Amino acid sequence: MRGNILAFALGVGCLQLQETLPALSLVAGLLIGGALLLLCCGRWRHALGRIATAIACAMLGLAWAALLAGQRLLDQLPAEWEGRDVQVVGVVAALPHAFERGERCAFDVEAVATPGARLPRRIMLSWYHGWREDEWRDAPLIRPAERWRFTVRLKRPHGNANPHGFDYEAWLFERGLRATGYVRPLAEAQRLDDFVLRPAYVIERWREHIRSAFFRVLPEAPYVGILAALAIGDEQAIPAAQWRLFRQTGVTHLMSISGLHVTMVAALFGGLVGWLWRRSERLMLFLPAQKAAIAAGWFTAFGYALLAGFAVPAQRTVYMLSVVALALYSGRNLGASRGLLLALLAVLLLDPWAVLAPGFWLSFAAVGLLFFVGTARLGASRGWRAALANWGATQWAVTLGTLPLLLLMFQQFSLVSPLANAFAIPLISFMITPLALLFTVLPWPPLLYFDHWLLSGLMGFLEWLAIWPVWEQPAPPLAATLVAVLGVIWLLLPRGFPARWLGLCLLLPVLFSPAERPLVGEAWVDVLDVGQGLAVVVRTAGHNLLYDTGPLYSAESDAGQRIIVPYLRASGIGRLDSLIVTHRDKDHSGGIVAVQEAVPIARTLSSLPELPGERCQAGQVWEWDGIRFTILHPDAAAYGHQAARTNHMSCVLRIENAFASILLTSDIEARDEQALLDRAAPLLRSDVLLVPHHGSATSSTPDFVAAVGAREAIIPVGYRNRFQHPRPEVVERYSGSRVWRTDRDGAVRIRLASGLTLSAYRAEYHRYWHGQ
Repeated sequence: MRGNILAFALGVGCLQLQETLPALSLVAGLLIGGALLLLCCGRWRHALGRIATAIACAMLGLAWAALLAGQRLLDQLPAEWEGRDVQVVGVVAALPHAFERGERCAFDVEAVATPGARLPRRIMLSWYHGWREDEWRDAPLIRPAERWRFTVRLKRPHGNANPHGFDYEAWLFERGLRATGYVRPLAEAQRLDDFVLRPAYVIERWREHIRSAFFRVLPEAPYVGILAALAIGDEQAIPAAQWRLFRQTGVTHLMSISGLHVTMVAALFGGLVGWLWRRSERLMLFLPAQKAAIAAGWFTAFGYALLAGFAVPAQRTVYMLSVVALALYSGRNLGASRGLLLALLAVLLLDPWAVLAPGFWLSFAAVGLLFFVGTARLGASRGWRAALANWGATQWAVTLGTLPLLLLMFQQFSLVSPLANAFAIPLISFMITPLALLFTVLPWPPLLYFDHWLLSGLMGFLEWLAIWPVWEQPAPPLAATLVAVLGVIWLLLPRGFPARWLGLCLLLPVLFSPAERPLVGEAWVDVLDVGQGLAVVVRTAGHNLLYDTGPLYSAESDAGQRIIVPYLRASGIGRLDSLIVTHRDKDHSGGIVAVQEAVPIARTLSSLPELPGERCQAGQVWEWDGIRFTILHPDAAAYGHQAARTNHMSCVLRIENAFASILLTSDIEARDEQALLDRAAPLLRSDVLLVPHHGSATSSTPDFVAAVGAREAIIPVGYRNRFQHPRPEVVERYSGSRVWRTDRDGAVRIRLASGLTLSAYRAEYHRYWHGQ
C-alpha cells in the first residue's frame, strides 16, 4: 500500500509539471487503463505485479489531477471581458483584509447583470476608497456574508514571473480564484442583504466578529494582530516588520494557524475530555474514554480549522488527523508510515494542487521526521530527564530534517531557529494560542491582557535573538538537495548505527553549492518582471550591478522586498558593486530601501540629489571583467536647472563586450532622445534596447529607434496597466526587432558572450494554469 500511495502522489505531481493539460481522450485512457491494470495485477505478489500496480496508481493519480484541473480551467474569465465594466451581484465570501485606502476580499458571483458577460464563480475583488481622507472615512465597509451589487472591472489571474519567485497565479488557482479586479469607484455600489444564511458565510461572519473583539479590547497593542492570527488565521493583521522578525528567528510557521497549532489544540482538548470522561462510570460504560478523547480531538481540530477560514494548511492537517483518528477509533494499528501516507492520499484526492505549496512539503516532512525519530526511541526510559531528551531530539530532527527543503525553497535559514523554537513552540502551543481561543468563547478582557503580556515577553526574546545573522546562500541544485535528504536520514538513524557522521558529508553540497557566474568577458543581464516598473540585474565574472529597484506597490510592499532581494539571494549575489537609481519616479526607485537594508552597496549612482552617492552623468566609464559600462545621459548641464519631468533626468547606461552591446534607457522621452542623437549618436547603436518609458507615446521617436537599430527590444511593462503601455503605434516602430514584453514573457535574460542569446522565463517555466 505504501508504494502504491507514493506512486499515486507521483502521478499527481507529474501533472503539476505539465505545460498543457492532456487531452480528454488521453485522460480517459489513463483512467480506464489504470483501473484495468490495477484489477488485473493487484493480487500479484511477485515483483512484476508490484511494479505494474504502482504504474497503475501513477496513471490514476495523473488522470485524477487532470480531471480536477480541467474542471477548474473551464471556470475562467473570457479574454474579451477583461478590462470591461460588468455589473455583478454576489456575496462577500471571506474575511475582508484592509490595505492602504481599501479592502480586498473573495467574492462569490451569483448573477451577472451585464448582457453577454460571463464571469468565474469566485473572484478576488479590491475596493479602493479614494485618496482623500474624507473619502476614506465615509466609505462603507464590507463584511462577510453581505450581498452586494457592484460594477467591477476584472482581469485574468496574472502575477510576476521571475526565477525563484512566488507563483501568484498558482496560489490563485489552488484557491479557485479565477479572476481578480476592483470595484469601479464612480459606479453605484449597493448593499442588497446584510446577511446571507449559508454555513460558510456564517463562519466568516463569526470570524469577523471575533477579530473585531480582539481589536476592540486591545486597540493600540503592538501584538494584537498576532493574537488574531493565532485565533482566526488572519495573517494580514500582522505588520510586515513583525514578519521580518519571525523570518530572522525561524518561527514564521508558529505565527499563523498551521498543522502544529491544530494538532496541539486538538490534543489538549482531547486529553481534557478523556480525563473528565474517566471520572464518570456511566460515560465509561457508554463509550471508552480513549474513543471519546479521539472524537473530541477530531471535532476540535475541525472546528479550529473552520475558525481559521479552512485555509489550505489547516485543511491538510484535518485530513491527516482524520485518517489517524479513524484508525485509532476503529482499534486498528496502521503504523506511523502507513497512517502518514493515507493522510497524504486524502490530501491529494481532495486538493491535488497542494504539492505546489511549500507548506505541503514542510508539514509532511516535519511529521515524517517526528515519526522516524519517535519510532527509533520507543522503549526509552521515562521521567523528566527522558522527556527533556525526547524534546531535544525532536527539535534536532525537525531543524536538521527541514534544512534541505528550506534552502531549496527560500535560500535562507535562521541559525537561532532551534533555540527560538525551543522556547516559542511550547509557549505558543500550550499557553498563548489556547488563551486566545478561550477568549473567542469567553470574551473576558483580562484573558487577552494576560495573553498579550506573555506574547510581549516572547517577542522581546525573539528581538534579542534577531541580532544573530541568518544563513543565506544561492539556491542549491535539486540533485544536491536530494543528496542532503539522504544525509539527514543517515544522521537521524538510531544511536549505534555505524558511521552516522557520514550524513554530515552528504549535507555539504547543499550548504556550499557555489552560484553560477559568467566567464570573463561575458555578462548576464536579467530584466526582472516587476510589473509597471523597472529592475535590471547585471552580473559579470566578479561584479554585480542593479539598475533601478522597481515600483512601490503600497506603504508596506515594494519590488525590493518582494522580488529583487529574493532574486539576489537565490542567485548568490551577496553585495552590489554598483546601484544605479535612474530617477525619482516610484516605479523605478520604490524598492531602494529594501535593497539597501538587504545587501551592502559599494557605489551608488543616481540623478536624485537627496540620495547619498554620486551623480550619474554622461561620460562616466568603467570596466569590469572585460565588460565596459558607459553612462550616456543626463549630461552635467542638466543638473543646473530644474527639469519639468523627472523622466528627463533618467540615467542611460550602455553595456558592451567585444561582440555585442545593450542600451538601458529607463524613462527618457523624445527630448532626451534627441539630445542623445545630437551628443552621442555613434554610441547609441546597440544589439539590445530596453525600450524607453515602457513603450509610452512620449518616447521611441523614429529617428532614435533607427539610430539604435536593435535586433532585440525589451519592454518592461505591467499586465493591463492603467497607462495602456506599450502604445500600439510605438510597438509598430520596432517591427524590425524581435519584441519582448515582461507582462507576456516574464523576466527576460540576456547572455552577452561571444554570441547574444535571450530567453524568457515564462517560456522556460510554463505550467497549464499560466495565462488562463
